[in-house]
Amino acid sequence: MRRNVGHPGVVGTHDEDPSGLASDLRAAVAGDVDFSVTARALATMDASNYRRVPAGTVAPRDADDIAAVVEVCRAHGTTPVVARGAGTSIGGQATGTGVVLDLTRHMGGIVSLDPSSRTAVVRPGLVLDRLREAARPYGLTFGPDPSTHSRCTLGGMIGNNACGAHSVAWGTTADNVRSLDVVTYRGERLTLGRGGEGAPAGLLDLVERNLALLRTGYPAGLPRRISGYALDALLPERGVDVARSFCGSEGTLGVVTEATVALVPLPAEPVLVVLGYADESAAADAAAGLLPYGPLTVEGMAADLVRGGAEGLPKGGAWLFCEVDGDGAARELVRSADAVDAAVVREAAGQRALWRIREDAAGTATRMPGGGDAWPGWEDCAVPPARLGAYLREFRSLLAEFGLRGIPYGHFGDGCVHVRIDFDWWSGEGVRDFRRFSEAVADLVVAHGGSLSGEHGDGQARAELLPRMYGEELVGLFGAVKDVWDPDGGLNPGMLVRPRRLDEGLRFEGLLPVEGVGRSAARCVGVAKCRVEGPSSGPGVMCPSYRATGEEKHSTRGRARLLHEMALGEVITDGWRSEEVREALDLCLSCKGCRSDCPVGVDMAAYKAEFLDRHYAGPGGLWRRPRSHWTMGRLPGWLAHFGRGLNAAMRLPFAARLAGVTPERTMPRVAERSFAYWFAQRASTRPSSLTLWPDTFTNFLAPEVGEAAVRVLEDAGLGVDLPPGRVCCGLTYVSTGQLGAARKVMRRTLDVRGEAEGPVVVLEPSCAATLRTDLPELLPDDPRAARLAGAVRTFAEALEELAPDWTPPRLDRPVTGQTHCHQHAVLGDTADRRLRERAGLRGDLAGGCCGLAGDFGFEPGHYEVSVTIAEDQLLPALRTSGGATILADGFSCRTQIGDLTDLRGRHLAEVLAEGLEEGLDSGPGSSAS
Repeated sequence: MRRNVGHPGVVGTHDEDPSGLASDLRAAVAGDVDFSVTARALATMDASNYRRVPAGTVAPRDADDIAAVVEVCRAHGTTPVVARGAGTSIGGQATGTGVVLDLTRHMGGIVSLDPSSRTAVVRPGLVLDRLREAARPYGLTFGPDPSTHSRCTLGGMIGNNACGAHSVAWGTTADNVRSLDVVTYRGERLTLGRGGEGAPAGLLDLVERNLALLRTGYPAGLPRRISGYALDALLPERGVDVARSFCGSEGTLGVVTEATVALVPLPAEPVLVVLGYADESAAADAAAGLLPYGPLTVEGMAADLVRGGAEGLPKGGAWLFCEVDGDGAARELVRSADAVDAAVVREAAGQRALWRIREDAAGTATRMPGGGDAWPGWEDCAVPPARLGAYLREFRSLLAEFGLRGIPYGHFGDGCVHVRIDFDWWSGEGVRDFRRFSEAVADLVVAHGGSLSGEHGDGQARAELLPRMYGEELVGLFGAVKDVWDPDGGLNPGMLVRPRRLDEGLRFEGLLPVEGVGRSAARCVGVAKCRVEGPSSGPGVMCPSYRATGEEKHSTRGRARLLHEMALGEVITDGWRSEEVREALDLCLSCKGCRSDCPVGVDMAAYKAEFLDRHYAGPGGLWRRPRSHWTMGRLPGWLAHFGRGLNAAMRLPFAARLAGVTPERTMPRVAERSFAYWFAQRASTRPSSLTLWPDTFTNFLAPEVGEAAVRVLEDAGLGVDLPPGRVCCGLTYVSTGQLGAARKVMRRTLDVRGEAEGPVVVLEPSCAATLRTDLPELLPDDPRAARLAGAVRTFAEALEELAPDWTPPRLDRPVTGQTHCHQHAVLGDTADRRLRERAGLRGDLAGGCCGLAGDFGFEPGHYEVSVTIAEDQLLPALRTSGGATILADGFSCRTQIGDLTDLRGRHLAEVLAEGLEEGLDSGPGSSAS
């Protein structure tokens, strides 16, 4: 229950006492007040280059809470308040030194949706995709659609006046807002609308005194003018629209508590036309000429942004992505466009695949071709569309003049360009060049009649440069307007008005310039693709623990932020011994999903392994480790030395507790005979074509998988051999952060392999991924490690590469199950899909993570999260399987399926071997007898 914060004695005057502020806030609000080290560390950064350390965070439940927060903060020496949604702002405007409001936790609902009026009333923490999903059954959507639509919030979109790909048709967020309920720093509650509705006292008088300046001070013909305050929306001829003028104010005027927004009809027959051009300049020059044909999107990107092939794209060195409504419009656009080539994509799946290339650009562009990082910093300027080609040519020249590299892309139909640039943040000269370049490119944008921001707002990154665009008089008026709305200056100070310097408070300050966990974690630019709410859809894996918990600290970004702060040592002060970091990493499944799904390739599994290794280093560290690190973390050694004897040991009273295993789990049984023993007892006269890797799980726990693989490989005409001694990839040691032991095991394995050549087929995806990635990364100076990594093949890859003419048994049955998360992230499953198709195995496998993830699901305290993760994709797929064959190549996946259902998952090799035994091996090219 809230207390009356205005009552004497309730609010203290602890201006320098964060704990006093926290206690007063707890007394005043019903929401969550968190001033912990973890909460502060998670909110120091957004998706920009900047960092500000807050006093604490509050997750308000409603407008009353927000009003209570600002009242307490006013009483505490005008403590700043910053509203925050998903924290994906690129200008630094979602960071603050006082209290950060997390509007996503409790204020994310849809109040109402009226299809007849095509409006919705939403709360500020609502994720855009949730609104779009709710509107879709009525044939409606919210027009603005930033590439972060799966996690950005409506409040953040209003604060930044976000746009997105469809702005050529549906405009910016401001174009789609009808009214706003806001709370000012002085606790005043206003409803903003047209006709001056909700204007704070003095605002309209200020406008009346400056009509000439407002009519002449803004550039014309610019659809993407996001910079500064939109004061021209307050002109009489524009309806004195207070709500529209508030959009894009970046939380500096008030905090949105509710918004009424307009919805637009979905296209009846969306068709994606991708037009290929010789180069980026040609595409940019062509974009404005397409607008008369009414496209819904005109998005541009060049070949240097396409990584891993351009499958589905037409010929060319650059492309325009144009969505239209209907085949007729598509044909007209293709006929009218002077393009090198064109592709017309009608199927939804094909459209999604191509759009994903464009949507991931904000992250993909942070990794330069050939290596190196690129960063935000000059992110999203806009010029009149007809001038885009000329601007880009001069912009490229300016990059070259400063010795910088960047990859422009963006909303070419609106003249808006995004670019990440390889600024050098690690030296004083590099930071000085960042400032000099920013000033030079600002002048270039203004010379072309453009806006310093065309989508993401000014924040700290561009506000200092606004006088170059608007002049001192209009920027001075911005300050006067800020003072009318917020005379105390408590809302997001340092942004937009009286800004901090653009090279001040950079988040890289204090990090070592050499590679390390801190610098690696700094690679996370905060685009928050890991924060997508569950359940997931599609093949992606990242980030299973966030989808299970909804907690930022259990997202890839959250963990990267904590590691970053650990390296800086200001908020997290105990370095590698940090319990805050350990706790956040505790629910990391080491699924490696972020290695592929994160647009910038953050590899949290690797960071976790290094952290655990260092966390438990030093005197007494070995004994501080969880028991599971000694048991499951060293499972290969236990199985090699004790084998079936472990079955009896695990039946002893309290065995699970002593082994560090949660009582909800049943431990797998060790097989009566190992796969290596079975292989040694059989005779084969075939010359060896490959080495089959007897991984720990196949060898001791599931030898039937190895036996089936031998049957299939030999049917394909391949001779199979095993390594001449015991080998281990080191997976369990790596995942529990025992890196010294992992390197020892890996070197012993390399000694056993010796100088052997030829492909190495690994049946367990997690072991194959470890050999392909962790092995060379942990032993970078041993050439044998890179050689073995390059020799690794999955079962399907080996059949496709070594026996291309073999015809698998024709099984003709439906399948379901799950692609192993490590296979998705590291190995790829293209060969598996083709093999299943050739065998007549119909259906797609679920994505995501099974939730068991080696030792993770067996450890105490993880069971509920493990089951929740399985409920994301795996278990729903199994419930609707309808008797389909359950495929799961990973031992953990099969174990999870057996533990949580009465179904049995099988390796693809087992299913194919059964088909051979049943005589289903008909078809040309089969070598079976």
